[in-house]
Amino acid sequence: MDSRVKRQVIACAITMIALIVAVVVGADKIKTQRENERRAAREAAEEERVRKEAEEAEKEALKDSVYTLYSLDPHRDYKAFLKDDLFFDPEVKQEDPRKEMSVFVSSIMRDLRVNIVNGFGQLISGDELTVSVWGSDGVIHKYKDADKDGSVYIAPIDPGDYELSISGNDAYEMEEGPVHVRVKDQVDYTVINDISYMIKTEDEIDATVEDTAVNEAEQDADGTEKNEKLKPEDALFGIDVSKWNKEIDWNAVKADGVDFAIIRCGYRGSKSGALVEDPYFKKNIKEATGAGVKVGIYFFTQAVNEVEAVEEASMALMLIKDYDVDLPVFIDTEGAGGAGRADALDKDMRTKVCDSFCKTVENSGYKGGVYASKNWLINNIDPKELKDHTIWLAQYSSKATYDGDYDLWQYTSAGTIDGIGTRVDLNLSYRQY
Repeated sequence: MDSRVKRQVIACAITMIALIVAVVVGADKIKTQRENERRAAREAAEEERVRKEAEEAEKEALKDSVYTLYSLDPHRDYKAFLKDDLFFDPEVKQEDPRKEMSVFVSSIMRDLRVNIVNGFGQLISGDELTVSVWGSDGVIHKYKDADKDGSVYIAPIDPGDYELSISGNDAYEMEEGPVHVRVKDQVDYTVINDISYMIKTEDEIDATVEDTAVNEAEQDADGTEKNEKLKPEDALFGIDVSKWNKEIDWNAVKADGVDFAIIRCGYRGSKSGALVEDPYFKKNIKEATGAGVKVGIYFFTQAVNEVEAVEEASMALMLIKDYDVDLPVFIDTEGAGGAGRADALDKDMRTKVCDSFCKTVENSGYKGGVYASKNWLINNIDPKELKDHTIWLAQYSSKATYDGDYDLWQYTSAGTIDGIGTRVDLNLSYRQY
């Protein structure tokens, strides 16, 4: 065999030997890997078995303790209730309160006031909703919330029983079906429970054209009034205040000998008729009562009928519900410069307004009263029709010359009291409170 062939044979032999060695080594590695995997699987299975046995043992121990603790039957599954679909209350669907709709309806006399509110109790504004009203005849009358403020006033409407529903925006869901309402034939002098929806702050109106009461007593003053504190033995000395008196130090007021204060809670706008809270009312009544000053309340009226008088009284009563009020709740009847919405009322209707206000107040357990100047009492209202109510006379003179009965006398608007930086009205009460 020549050398070349010999070398080829040797090379082939070496290659074969290398391949055999590689196969043997590879097979051995595969065998070892598989054995390792089987060993790992056995170990994992053993660990899982041990873990499950431990869990079962723990469950059995817990089960035994539960059965023992609560004296349960060990042959019955104490968790069976979890498989009972009727055991748990159905899950309540969470609604968006902003899309819920409720309706508050009130009637004073041949009218309906409808307040449409969301789930937060806020008037729904910005939507032109429609109020549908129908009686026993089935005829449907529709009234639109044209100004989109969430409140619709319907008058006149015949007395009787009606059904009422709201439509106009499908995004809202009524909490109930049609609302049953009864339209009253006569005023019964009861508080309007949802009056809060009608009350505005001065931020929402133009106070310069709405708060325009004119002090008639100042116009009729004879120049003999006394501006100092009077303290007769048979009378209490007091003041009356409103936003016009600004910030008040009520402890200083009390120390200056003031027995009582009559605080303005609000007014009806002389132009728009809006019900407006005096911006200083809450601060004044809280701090006055805190200082030990007895308080009464007054409301400047621009009501043009008995219905509006009940609204005004309802507002006053709502504002004082959290406070102790010893003196009456007064309706302040004065002019508004000739341009007020109530300035042209005749004597009969103005008297009815005052009477309706006081009766509503008195039906709620408070004392009702009427504030008016001497001239107003003589020419603009009939005091004989108001004899059951407290009369608060305003006459700026050294002596009251009004011939009728009265219980309080406002004798000046130019007094000075410690703790008040402005002129202030001074009063005497001939009733003890």
